[in-house]
Amino acid sequence: MNMALTITDLSSTVLFGCVIIFSTALYPVDSYLYNNRYVGDQVFRIIPSSNTEVQAVKQLFQNLTVDLWQPNSASLIRENSPVDVHVGRNKTQWLRRHLHQAHIYYEVLISNLQTQIEKQTGYRSSRKRRSELQYDYEVYHPLEEIQSWMFEMNRTNPHLVDLFSIGQSYEGRPLYVLQLGKRTRPFKKAVWIDCGVHAREWIGPAFCQWFVKEALNSYQHDSSMRRLMNQLNFYIMPVFNVDGYHYSWKTDRFWRKTRSKIPKYHCRGVDANRNWKVKWCDQGASLHPCDDTYCGPFPESEPEVKAVAKFLRKHRKQVKAYISIHAYAQMLLYPYSYKYATIPNFNCVESAAQNAVSALYSAYGVRYRYGPASTTLYVSSGSSIDWAYKNGISYAFAFELRDTGYYGFLLPEALINPTCTETMRAIKTIASGLLKKCTK
Repeated sequence: MNMALTITDLSSTVLFGCVIIFSTALYPVDSYLYNNRYVGDQVFRIIPSSNTEVQAVKQLFQNLTVDLWQPNSASLIRENSPVDVHVGRNKTQWLRRHLHQAHIYYEVLISNLQTQIEKQTGYRSSRKRRSELQYDYEVYHPLEEIQSWMFEMNRTNPHLVDLFSIGQSYEGRPLYVLQLGKRTRPFKKAVWIDCGVHAREWIGPAFCQWFVKEALNSYQHDSSMRRLMNQLNFYIMPVFNVDGYHYSWKTDRFWRKTRSKIPKYHCRGVDANRNWKVKWCDQGASLHPCDDTYCGPFPESEPEVKAVAKFLRKHRKQVKAYISIHAYAQMLLYPYSYKYATIPNFNCVESAAQNAVSALYSAYGVRYRYGPASTTLYVSSGSSIDWAYKNGISYAFAFELRDTGYYGFLLPEALINPTCTETMRAIKTIASGLLKKCTK
């Protein structure tokens, strides 16, 4: 397979037989998680009920440095839509006072962010919970552990797995992809799944690992999974934004962007889901390097985006579905993101989304909204699903996994299993649909 770098002979560099535990010292899992930087910080949910209140909230955020969780830009604040915002401990009283004076409804979702972060990971002073004999798919893993796990999957499943790198990140980390599927013929249809585009959305990489585990473990006894693996290839990229994900473990739990440096600015990073060459830097993206939705200096400026785009362009004849895993909102989105318009194959894509959401619901009764990203979530330009669709991938989806804001980006490890189990049903449904011809 002639892909940037094929890794079939590197398993000798993996110095452990089963899996993959260490790197404790690299990460802030000791008694001062992130150096206690989030003690007293709070997450507010604000619901402006009129255009006047919308403008008032936007004005407040201009006078106050905050970390917007939903939506991810103040320009997207709308009437009667929740605004989830992380506020530093020194500013919570100021914000409460001004919201109260303006009679704007709010509630505090998380009263002490540091405590919630510690709860998310079970607040382990050591990582002994992770068995040295068996990889634990129900905890969050740092980048080094995920990459070591990828080598192990490649080493132990040689007939179904191939591991390769499609390039390097800004900070020089390899961009690894796992190919899953029975090697039956050279030009099988394929499904691309990426996770971890936005660094703080940890449930994404957890799902990509879960998908690989389920696909491999059920291959022998689950006829539907075996059929998918025999007739399709799956390209799985567990951590798209490797630099940002690493940084979210080491320094800033709520980092979103890549870690590239922009000349003349002290702010770092680009929103990797605003950097694609499709209606680049239009509505829903920012030209300012300090904003969370910064589109970058030019399309595909980020090596991570460029590498994935190059790979997908090269394999556009095989890749029939593009799926990107995000959080949070409980939604299944498809194009367009950048405009209010109906895609040409709307009936087929809408049907696939409806079936996927129904399959997801069948697991635990969790409801997902589905529809075009622009109308279901908000307008955003330069997104990966619009780029994939424009480049001939007929089925392009973005999942926003659990929850709807109670935990936000801090989904507890206890919810990894149910979240991944239900999402697995949805993805299998989408993949199964590719094996039939849509006649709608």
